[in-house]
Amino acid sequence: MKQASLRIDQVVKQTGLTSRALRFYEARGLLAPLRTASGRRIYETHDLERIHQIVTLKKAGLSLSQIGHVLDNKPLDLGQLLNAQLAHLSAQASEIESAKSNLKTILSRIDNGELLDAATLCSLIKDGDRTMMEEKWMQVINRYYTPEEQAEWNAQVGDKMEMFDQEDYNAKWKALSSRIEAALPLDPASDKALAFVREWFTLLEPFSKVATPQMWEQSRELYDKMPEWENDVDTGFSSVVWLFINESAQTAVAAGKDIGPIPDWMREQMNGRTNIEAKDQ
Repeated sequence: MKQASLRIDQVVKQTGLTSRALRFYEARGLLAPLRTASGRRIYETHDLERIHQIVTLKKAGLSLSQIGHVLDNKPLDLGQLLNAQLAHLSAQASEIESAKSNLKTILSRIDNGELLDAATLCSLIKDGDRTMMEEKWMQVINRYYTPEEQAEWNAQVGDKMEMFDQEDYNAKWKALSSRIEAALPLDPASDKALAFVREWFTLLEPFSKVATPQMWEQSRELYDKMPEWENDVDTGFSSVVWLFINESAQTAVAAGKDIGPIPDWMREQMNGRTNIEAKDQ
């Protein structure tokens, strides 16, 4: 059978995936398209089959790490796989129930003779969406944090960020993420990449001021696993942006450059590593 030779835009049309998703799967080692002399990706028939397998397994609730094991014929706990699928279906059922509850509340107010104008109706829908998003976030948090760890987070962060304008904060993350994605691909060692890193840590400063080293590490580990849950909640940025910022930040730190406002304990660690490296030279 003749092999397909498709550009990334053609694969996007055939699969419904975004080019960003395809590049991310490639970065995680799940795809390996051929490259032309100019660096353009070329997808063959076996690549398309693998993409469909990735999508199918992801819909079943598998993480990208688990998918990699399945595709590479590595041992995988079948019970774990089925439990992941059940958890995924339960999350979908919870989302549907939340949406139904929101609509029933609005219908009840209408049945009681309340006249709802467009502004009020939109406000009620937004409140329902906000509640649903909070529930989705809790599902993610419960998956990766123990009750004890959650209690520690609430004790450390809760009161200090109580008056924080979360909606405005999320809008700033989305704006920064959009500008980063528009600039990609970008050399992590470039001045532009460093400028994005500094913006990132400046925006992250409210969290940096209150987070302990353990909380910082837990947060990093959570976002390293973004592909497992980013379709469930709105983080304000994508896993592609997260990977780029991490690589660019590490590149800047290795070059001894200032990456913006960071916790004192982190700066001390970085200075310590720099001093050790200088002695070793």
